[in-house]
Amino acid sequence: MRRRWRALLCLVPLLLGVPVHAHKASDSYLQIDATRAGTTLRWDIALRDLDAAIDIDANEDGKLTWAEVRDAWPRIEAYALPRLAIEGCTLQPAGRALERRNDGAYAVIRLSSPCVLSALPKIRYALLREVDPTHRGIAKLQFPGQAPVLAMLDPTASGGSATAGTSAPGGSAAEPASAAAPAGAWGFLREGVRHILTGYDHVLFLLCLLLPSVMRRSADGWRPVDKLSQAVLPVVGIVSAFTLAHSITLGLAALKIVALPPAVIEPAIAVTIILAALDNVWPIFPVRRVVVTFCFGLIHGFGFAGVLAELNLPTAEFVRALFEFNIGLELGQLMIVVGATALLFALRQRPRFRPLVIRGGSCAAIVVGTLWLIERTANVSILPM
Repeated sequence: MRRRWRALLCLVPLLLGVPVHAHKASDSYLQIDATRAGTTLRWDIALRDLDAAIDIDANEDGKLTWAEVRDAWPRIEAYALPRLAIEGCTLQPAGRALERRNDGAYAVIRLSSPCVLSALPKIRYALLREVDPTHRGIAKLQFPGQAPVLAMLDPTASGGSATAGTSAPGGSAAEPASAAAPAGAWGFLREGVRHILTGYDHVLFLLCLLLPSVMRRSADGWRPVDKLSQAVLPVVGIVSAFTLAHSITLGLAALKIVALPPAVIEPAIAVTIILAALDNVWPIFPVRRVVVTFCFGLIHGFGFAGVLAELNLPTAEFVRALFEFNIGLELGQLMIVVGATALLFALRQRPRFRPLVIRGGSCAAIVVGTLWLIERTANVSILPM
């Protein structure tokens, strides 16, 4: 019994030890307008990211007030400005603002330069490099008479010089980051993979659905399947339903046809985790799990949409970026599903699989989901970053 409890307790740190507030991947947004008279730049950085780097929350109450942000502006600029440079341009501050975006409040830094750009330059980008290696900058560059160029800026690439990937028209493989040119297409595919692998609540939801995939329910409870093929079919159904559902709402939300505030979506995602885990322990759904997965996947799709919704792309560019991003989400999801299913299938015959993995793992997920729900509804910090 003691060994059982020790094993169960080992599951909890694995679930709690991730950056639990990072259901949305860390991104900043740069809009660079290159005109024949010079270059202007707008840089939107999430206050939650800046707080992690320079501690804006002076009284540590888990809430950022206007007074705290106002007092922190000199530190914000002192931190951010040295971490951005455009080859051939001397950037000068040209204004500051705060803006409420789809996923929270952002500091807006405006910069300008008399330099004239005619193509994607080398951009040195090192924001949050020492704090969050998964952070990315998403740059939209507008040149006169041309379609926008999209660049994914990786602060860890080549010492912070970032032309790491783009979805620019005609993008192709190019020289390393020192070249003043696009570094390759499919940048949003990589962003999609990163987005789901660092979206810990989405991953936890998938794991809750997969835990019983190598078992079948009987009158006596869960029983292990005999063949891998018996586990593959329900897994394919779950993944297909989740993919279809989140693709629908991802497109609708990114197109801004349907918009729900994060104050609704984030707690709802936590609720889906609680219910999916609860169903593993005590059956609560009167319909097949694939139907539940589809319904809950619609909610998760809104959580994926922030990156594309904020870019305001022309239709053709949006469709291509959405296609790449969705493929990336599915590749990341496939990595999770294949690894988890293989491990669960290998362990399914162990005598303690049901009490420890299914029940223990589900109970741990219920605890984490409940704490996430409290955090997201009460705007408090409970779990460690």
